[in-house]
Amino acid sequence: MPDILVVDDEASIVELIRYTLEGEGYRVFAAEDGQAALRLAFEVNPDLIILDIMLPGKDGFEVCQSLRSDVRTNNIPVLILSARGDVVDRVLGLELGADDYITKPFSPRELAARVKANLRRQKQNKTGSGESIREIRHDQLVIRPEKYEAVINGEKISLSPKEFEILLLLASHPGRVFSRDALLERIWGLDSVRETRTVDVHIRYLRQKIEPDPGNPRYIETVRGVGYRFKEKP
Repeated sequence: MPDILVVDDEASIVELIRYTLEGEGYRVFAAEDGQAALRLAFEVNPDLIILDIMLPGKDGFEVCQSLRSDVRTNNIPVLILSARGDVVDRVLGLELGADDYITKPFSPRELAARVKANLRRQKQNKTGSGESIREIRHDQLVIRPEKYEAVINGEKISLSPKEFEILLLLASHPGRVFSRDALLERIWGLDSVRETRTVDVHIRYLRQKIEPDPGNPRYIETVRGVGYRFKEKP
């Protein structure tokens, strides 16, 4: 039974989400502020976190940043649920490592579908998507799908779930160009946030973590006007 942590200071919203998700077979934990959210995240280690932005004390952006910077929680999918639906907030949430973003008011059915989709993608990446790829090596970069980890120069890299999924997808098809729309569809799903800047932001953060010189990338190339590709070995 997957564990879901819901972080929202509106009791009525929490109860609606609890009713919806428990009806789908999930176990729901709740926190009403940022500090309680982090404490529960570390204690429970949930399978997914639904996070409001406007919280007392630490806001949702700060909580998301803290989750992504801690090795205990940096692989937990985070779905932001907020009344703040403008592009700036959506992009900022995704820049900080959120995996999905839904605006209030929301459809309980859509929320349940998004939760299921994010959990399914997380499971596929942890157990393998059916492909027999055990390890991908390229220069000093090693990607281990079965362990859901990447290593550069012998040191494990701290990647968010979406960063790892992008890296694995590109590295599994060296030389193949993926458009931003294709990456949005493959990584975030058809019903996710349709902002192509989301892809650019994740690629930028990914390069900062794996590239010796992010301004002159060794691994992930930009194909101007199209998208990105993983460089083929010479």
